[in-house]
Amino acid sequence: MTARLSDIAAQAGVSEATVSRVLNGKPGVAATTQSVLAALDVLGYERPVRLRQRSAGLVGLITPELENPIFPALAQVIGQALTRQGYTPVLATQTPGGSTEDELTEMLVDRGVSGIIYVSGLHADTTADTSRYEQLRARGVPFVLVDGFSSRVQAPFISPDDRAAMDLAVTHLASLGHTRIGLALGPKRFVPVQRKIEGFVRTMHEQLGLDREEVAEQLVQHSLYTLEGGQAAATALLGRECTAIVCASDMMALGAIRAARRQGLRVPQEVSVVGFDDSPLIAFTDPPLTTVRKPVPAMGQAAVRTLLEEIEGTPAPHSEFVFMPELVVRGSTASAPGGARPAAGPERLPGPRG
Repeated sequence: MTARLSDIAAQAGVSEATVSRVLNGKPGVAATTQSVLAALDVLGYERPVRLRQRSAGLVGLITPELENPIFPALAQVIGQALTRQGYTPVLATQTPGGSTEDELTEMLVDRGVSGIIYVSGLHADTTADTSRYEQLRARGVPFVLVDGFSSRVQAPFISPDDRAAMDLAVTHLASLGHTRIGLALGPKRFVPVQRKIEGFVRTMHEQLGLDREEVAEQLVQHSLYTLEGGQAAATALLGRECTAIVCASDMMALGAIRAARRQGLRVPQEVSVVGFDDSPLIAFTDPPLTTVRKPVPAMGQAAVRTLLEEIEGTPAPHSEFVFMPELVVRGSTASAPGGARPAAGPERLPGPRG
């Protein structure tokens, strides 16, 4: 028990004696009770029965498959934030051949959830019918949409700045002398994909003076958000003599590294690779992956805060809250082969190397 008290005290920023008084229901500790309870939650300890907050209700969280580690990471942030506010998170995951988003929504509504958070759902698909969200609002169910934006849906949106992410990645690679940089990403119908393309094409033009249309036609490769998808996209881009590849997810980046190695190319000496997300454990790959960090904690907490405002009758503005990503440089990027530096103001794409 002593070790637990010290852990809780350190997390809460109070003395062990204060922790003991809170846990044992002693008077005079009202000001620190919430800090101690939050520390219990963070450290994974159960609250004493008499201090357990009555559940304020269920909140649904609908995510895509959990094979991509960024989704469990986001779900954890959202789940912890909801629990601290007295809500019980209900995770509903879409899997291939399993329930659809509409079916999961209906299941959650039938169970009386207070609200729903959607992550990378149909709201991100420009070809999807958005009337489903208006129908949900008409039923009095508050919701927040994460990753993806639609002007046709009146709701709060939480997004990373995908255009800025590409600016960070391309600027980094250009500073290393790369002029033929490829972009590997998912199907074009998704809003985050379209925004990444916009940022990539714009920065390639501004940093290297390349023709926008040629960049979009020659250096952008669509595939799936999987390791295999990244490998397929990278194989195509390497065939176009790219010396660096920016990927729209860390999983795709791992596939790109595999593609390079299967062609006998060393990463990063001959091919540089940049991911997106900064998924858990990605710093321990071989080589450690340079990536653009998605602001998961800030986004998850904002999604919960915004939803609770909706639930409590103070609707958030029906607009998009955009969070800035961060470049994390590790071992998968290096100077362009041959020490090439960017040419001054080229108007056309550079030709294949060699």
